Amino acid sequence: MSLSMPTKWLTILLAMEILSAHTPEVTGAELRPKTVEAYDKYVKLTEARINGEVSQTGKLLYVDGLPPARRSPVLAALKRGEIFMEQIQTLDASDHKIEAPEAIIHHWLGAVFVPGANLPQTIALVQDYNRHQDIYKPEVVRSRLLTHQGNDFTIYYRLRKKKVITVTLNTNHDVHYFPVDSTHWYSRSYSTRIAEVADADTPNEHEKPIGHDAGFLWRINSYWKFEEKDGGMYIECESISLTRDIPTGLSWLIMPFVTSIPKESLEMTMGSTRAALATGSRQ
Repeated sequence: MSLSMPTKWLTILLAMEILSAHTPEVTGAELRPKTVEAYDKYVKLTEARINGEVSQTGKLLYVDGLPPARRSPVLAALKRGEIFMEQIQTLDASDHKIEAPEAIIHHWLGAVFVPGANLPQTIALVQDYNRHQDIYKPEVVRSRLLTHQGNDFTIYYRLRKKKVITVTLNTNHDVHYFPVDSTHWYSRSYSTRIAEVADADTPNEHEKPIGHDAGFLWRINSYWKFEEKDGGMYIECESISLTRDIPTGLSWLIMPFVTSIPKESLEMTMGSTRAALATGSRQ
């Protein structure tokens, strides 16, 4: 017998309340070695492609490699102030999809153009980690530079995302910058620790065991490219993240969080970077 509409929505809302109150019991997941192995394989193959791009003179950016018929409208859209977003998939040597057992690999690229900005100004902004909590709020709740030596940084972020449920994470990252010349740089960021926080900002706050949590973010790598030309800055970020798969019976609730957050977070990051740089370039 089918539920009436009011009863159906009441059931859904009740399920949401149960999930919010008992996230570990309802959605607990485990990060297994075979999953990490698949993610590392995906990253290695992706970095091989990126290494080829950054070694080519005049073709640092991903958009530079697009077919001409597509590249022209994308560049025009960037000049109009739009954010370019594209989902990417790295295949194995046999052109097969790389599956991560019991998990999902998310791969997105975002790009913006900031007129009037320059490379020194851009690098200063992205390396000002203590201020990222202001630039990238509300997703970055806290940010802190831990160590810095030359072009190598270790940083801390507390991340928070709300989408029906609220997930808070304590994360650490190693970030490495690579100057190419006076108008080109690129960087790579690798998560080194991601811990889900239960009862965040309460006296009972505590971290769940790493790799034994709700599984909303287990790994994230970010690959940035910076090019100064056309009177401004082109900025690209390629993000590869690893989350749990969709649990049976809760796909209607978990799937939107797991599948939409990687794109939304990167799009927010690109928009916030552009806004902060645009403000600085006018001062």
